[in-house]
Amino acid sequence: MKIRFVFDDRTVTATLNDSPSTQDFLRQLPLTFELEDYARTEKIADLPRKLTTQGSPSGTASKAGDIAYYAPWGNLVIFYKDFGYASGLINLGQLDGGLDRLTSNGSMSVTIERAD
Repeated sequence: MKIRFVFDDRTVTATLNDSPSTQDFLRQLPLTFELEDYARTEKIADLPRKLTTQGSPSGTASKAGDIAYYAPWGNLVIFYKDFGYASGLINLGQLDGGLDRLTSNGSMSVTIERAD
């Protein structure tokens, strides 16, 4: 499943896995919000509602380019640096490229939509 992140200056595509959490995320699209920088490692944004965690592992480690859901806070996470194991972190997919677009320390506006 493909989605795209539409910024003011470019579009970045991503490939999502097929899991209940991912399906739940896709039902919320399109979404427009501010991605906030967190810990100089990731961009985060609150989702309109929490995603299901049915069938998900208790946590995972992430690498740069991973798209994940952090269940305890109910937010979307896009990693631009590698990150160790975190309980409650659920992998949703991976950016296809364009990671450099996310590496600034500030917030940024984005629209996430299906790329069917």
